[in-house]
Amino acid sequence: MSIPSRITCLVALVIALLLVSSCTRAQLVEVPAGVVTDWPAYGATPGGTHFSRANQITPDNVKFLEVAWQHRSGDIRQANTTPGELMTQSSLQVTPIVVDDRMYYCSPFNKVFALNAETGEEIWSFDPGVDHQADVLPNCRGVSSWKSGAAGMCEHRIIVGTLDARLIALDADSGQRCTDFGDNGEVDISHGLSKHESYDYSITSPPAILGNRVITGAMVLDNQRVDIPSGVVRAYDIRSGKFLWAWNPVKPGDKEFNDDQTYRNGTTNVWSIIAVDAQRDMVFVPTGNTSPDYYGGHRDGLDYYSSSVVALDGDTGEVAWFHQMVHHDVWDYDTPAQPTLVDIKVDGKTVPAVIQVTKMGMTYALHRETGLPLWPVEERAVSQNGVPEESLSPTQPFPTHIPHLLKTPLTPEDSWGLTPWDRGRCADIISALDNEGMFTPPSQKGAINYPSNAGGNNWGSPAIHPDSRIMVVFTNRIPGITRLIPRDQCDSDTDSLTIQAQAGTPYCVQSMAVMSPLGIPCTEPPWGTLDAVDIEAGKVLWSVPLGSTRDTAPFPFWWIKGLPGLAAPMMTDTGLVFSGISNEHAFRAFDLKTGAELWKAKLPTAANALPLSYQVSATGKQFVVIAAGGHWSGGSAPGDYIIAYALPDSID
Repeated sequence: MSIPSRITCLVALVIALLLVSSCTRAQLVEVPAGVVTDWPAYGATPGGTHFSRANQITPDNVKFLEVAWQHRSGDIRQANTTPGELMTQSSLQVTPIVVDDRMYYCSPFNKVFALNAETGEEIWSFDPGVDHQADVLPNCRGVSSWKSGAAGMCEHRIIVGTLDARLIALDADSGQRCTDFGDNGEVDISHGLSKHESYDYSITSPPAILGNRVITGAMVLDNQRVDIPSGVVRAYDIRSGKFLWAWNPVKPGDKEFNDDQTYRNGTTNVWSIIAVDAQRDMVFVPTGNTSPDYYGGHRDGLDYYSSSVVALDGDTGEVAWFHQMVHHDVWDYDTPAQPTLVDIKVDGKTVPAVIQVTKMGMTYALHRETGLPLWPVEERAVSQNGVPEESLSPTQPFPTHIPHLLKTPLTPEDSWGLTPWDRGRCADIISALDNEGMFTPPSQKGAINYPSNAGGNNWGSPAIHPDSRIMVVFTNRIPGITRLIPRDQCDSDTDSLTIQAQAGTPYCVQSMAVMSPLGIPCTEPPWGTLDAVDIEAGKVLWSVPLGSTRDTAPFPFWWIKGLPGLAAPMMTDTGLVFSGISNEHAFRAFDLKTGAELWKAKLPTAANALPLSYQVSATGKQFVVIAAGGHWSGGSAPGDYIIAYALPDSID
């Protein structure tokens, strides 16, 4: 054969191999049709599983995800660091909902938007006129949806709670007010509260919908004073806005009202996300700890329901049961996350359960109808070496079946640094503080709290697969310091950014992370992890660092993996886990089986909100959506990005 003939044959062979390779590659990443599923509530379901049945995106093709569309509200606030006028930046913590073929979400100042869920095209917007300078920590985690089943104006309602304590009902089709709800479409839920500043009391989490009732708690500003407004939870008729019932968390037999008939001050609030069970007509509320957070000598039983899960009768608001995770909480270990309603198997029997993660990194599994633990919870003796005016609980509860995600106690030998010098300084800091393990009480000397008041787990967790009962949570792994300062010394202390008043008590408080002189956590990274737990087996399956210092540290310190912060994992039916994290400009997908990172996208700013996933038409695409809007706790700028990802039209 001649040389030209050989070359011709070789070229033909190469072309043939490329064609075969191309066909094989296309076949391997063929996009399936996918199931139609929406995301009708904040946590995907009223019981908050953070789980989607959408299955078009798989571990094999997730690497091809690309931006499909984005929407921007324009509704942000920059931080103001002027002394005496300190104001944090806004934080976009919203998880949009998707009902039928529309997406609904709120901005940090409660503007509401309706979008085409497949294209991101804006259909309508509504501005409630919230003062952008009136709230210290502006955010709106979501809106809620109610449908009557009939057609017509306001037969589908979008409910938003506002920073200035209003519930507003909007027609889902037009964005117009539902004028039959309250006063021209809104109810002022500050009714019945004692006199307070507007920033003391705000709705930041989406109201719960149970039948024809809308139920809400509120965020009450931490650590300010003992007579902060009541943490009362209230229900209203979804059509008329008529007040139905209230639950003020006071000890049974104690008075619920002040002398002027306002709700009793200082009761524990419900700032996080409420779960509901329509079948049982039950409401599950995660309670905060009673104000102020780090001192309770004045409470006299006022924290009876604090740091608990409380089950309420949906019709009356009466307590069905409650389970307390921290007794007499003086660590700000409030119950931070939505109670998650799943059915699990215990001793071969399927049980309706409430799974509750905590700031301590401990997970409780409770019977949904009785509140009884599904596995033993032990009361263990804890330190009593607090300030003399305090009345500490002699024991604290420790669940025994689901593993504790943090290794305690923290010792000077656990200190870490970039150099021997800062590691030694960290060891000195830890040695100089009161440190008797978890639940070391706040003291004048200063006490180690490990984990810190940020967790452990916080409001973004958990995601639970309802079939395998595998749970994925984000866990913070850095310690904090809590120091009580006698009242007569509070005004003279110059480190005001870390000190809070706790007015009405003998002490103000200094609360901060345990940091080296270089401004780095004193414990070995990872400082934040995604952790997968088999709930039924009581076993940790994997733990992987989440985030890196690429966006927060100067070069060459970009290599550290596992950031502290806030993150909210979401999972899909094909075994994918999606999460962003505050302080990093990235969005990732992980393999539920192994924890391996499968995909990463760069974001314009940090994303700490819960992602969502849905597919609204049989011939359409599955979308994964994340809000990127920064957070006031770290070095990520405020933003207003709702970003949707999908597979491309063709993969070859």
